[in-house]
Amino acid sequence: MDTCAGLVFADFVLGNMPLRVKSPGLERRLGNYMTNTFSNYSVGDFLIRIKNTAMAKNKTLEYKAEKQIIAVAEALKKLGFLDSVKKEKDILNISLAFKNKKPVIMNLRLISKPGLRIYMGADEIEKKRGPSVYIITTPKGIISSLAAVKARIGGEVIAEIWS
Repeated sequence: MDTCAGLVFADFVLGNMPLRVKSPGLERRLGNYMTNTFSNYSVGDFLIRIKNTAMAKNKTLEYKAEKQIIAVAEALKKLGFLDSVKKEKDILNISLAFKNKKPVIMNLRLISKPGLRIYMGADEIEKKRGPSVYIITTPKGIISSLAAVKARIGGEVIAEIWS
């Protein structure tokens, strides 16, 4: 009697377990979720991936190439946080800058987010002096806080980066 009750319970459990079955229709609609990244804030996702790559002490990163992502990468390269930025087809190959076997980017914090955009004028940016550098979108493109103060223009503050 105990064996029969155990088998009935096992059949119930196994019958109610979710099975991982590939659905061709679902795959066509979503694509391969491992290669395609879905984000409503691609610049923030890109910067966090750079931070994670630096924390893991990896030297290279691949990301999908978009106009704004390329502009942020070029701004980081001018500041010395990245060694190289190469675009091949739709993929951006990035290599991080290292100094004494440690990544130059020590920390990164997103300031503007999709739900709350933060804007600063040139005077406000100038007051925020310190060891960190801001990445700012301006009418003249994506530039660092140092270049924004020099050009006396403000804009949306994307991120704050420490070296």
